[in-house]
Amino acid sequence: MQGKGRDSGGGMTEDEFDAFYATAFPRLTGQLYAFTGDHGEAQDVVQEAFVRAWDRRQHFLSDSAPEAWIRTVAMRLAVSRWRRARRWLELVRRTPPPDSTPGPGPEHTALVAALRELPPAQRMAIVLHHLCDLSVEQVASDTGAPVGTVKARLSRGRAALAKRLAGDEADGHDDEADGPVRKESRRVR
Repeated sequence: MQGKGRDSGGGMTEDEFDAFYATAFPRLTGQLYAFTGDHGEAQDVVQEAFVRAWDRRQHFLSDSAPEAWIRTVAMRLAVSRWRRARRWLELVRRTPPPDSTPGPGPEHTALVAALRELPPAQRMAIVLHHLCDLSVEQVASDTGAPVGTVKARLSRGRAALAKRLAGDEADGHDDEADGPVRKESRRVR
């Protein structure tokens, strides 16, 4: 383990690096702020440059120009970020905007409305089991309810949904659009 004394390679000790950081960070951040025009970006690139310098601190001599090295690294990091942002912007400009996405269909809207009318516990069980594809045991574990309770909630929730959705279907569709529930109900009568 390295101590805080002078390294054998003649570089900065941890204490010297800490003192250097404390005095140089604000000055370098100000310089990079003038370069980038963004204070947060300036802090980020200077911090990243200091992280890289930490691994090389044994090579820095107190009387050499470690601040110049860090400034150069920070400026290069800022330029790299600009280039990356510019490439991304060019890509976005070349990519045509997506066609407008149609809104939810009437079936989806009816299902969501029917789900909202269910009690929260039943709605949660239905959503987790049928929409998230969780097993009954997983639903029980996620909700903290016994398996039998989850099965009852699923059964009651499905029955309530079928009743609500069959009522919605009977309200606004002609015979050709009716599903099997409507046709079966005619045969039973």
